[in-house]
Amino acid sequence: MNITLHPSAQIDAGLLCGHNVVVEANVRIGLSCQIGHGVIIHAGTQIGDRVRIDDNAVLGKLPMRSSRSATTTRAELAPCIIKDDCMIGTNAIIYRGALIEDGVMVADLATVREETTIGPFTIIGRNVAVENKVEIGARCKIETNAYITALSTVHDDCFIAPEVTFSNDRFLGRTLERFKHHRGVTMMQGARIGANATILPGITIGADALVGAGSVVTHDVTDRMTVIGSPARERRPVPAEQLLEHQI
Repeated sequence: MNITLHPSAQIDAGLLCGHNVVVEANVRIGLSCQIGHGVIIHAGTQIGDRVRIDDNAVLGKLPMRSSRSATTTRAELAPCIIKDDCMIGTNAIIYRGALIEDGVMVADLATVREETTIGPFTIIGRNVAVENKVEIGARCKIETNAYITALSTVHDDCFIAPEVTFSNDRFLGRTLERFKHHRGVTMMQGARIGANATILPGITIGADALVGAGSVVTHDVTDRMTVIGSPARERRPVPAEQLLEHQI
């Protein structure tokens, strides 16, 4: 084991640690954690019990802010918090100001930005990008290469398939007018989105609604309704046996 440990860091019993690990000031690592090779844990990060952090992960990274950044602020950020029984994959990056609740898995190569909350037992899949100022609820599943844009809200028990893209800027980066309409996507409880769908800014996907694969969603989706196409249009109610209330 080769670890560079700041004197103010606190490590509880049972740590298994790889080589070339850096733990900065005021970090806390709970009981029985496992840390792979090359992990960097930035100042102030708080890690709960039984957390697994794989090789080359970075926790508590400070955001970079360009003079042209639209949603990144200079505000002081709270420490990165990783609660109990989480798994953080290889090369994953979790920024300062992120809150990762109990039992979350953040898979290899995923990024979770600042001022973002991930609810209990949610899965953030491989190479998923969760931008800043996002709220994701409990028991969600967000699959490989999905893009969750800033200012979005995903409520409990939602499913987002691979390659889904959220958007938040109707003006595509042009004119100051865009900031008056800058809004992410909202998914209500139990909503589902199929692979390669694109959701336009400010759209709400209703509770238990279903967006078909490859759809382009330009209007709000009614609760418990299936929409398909480009632009997406209502086709039929979600089958009763698929509704969240009928799942075990």
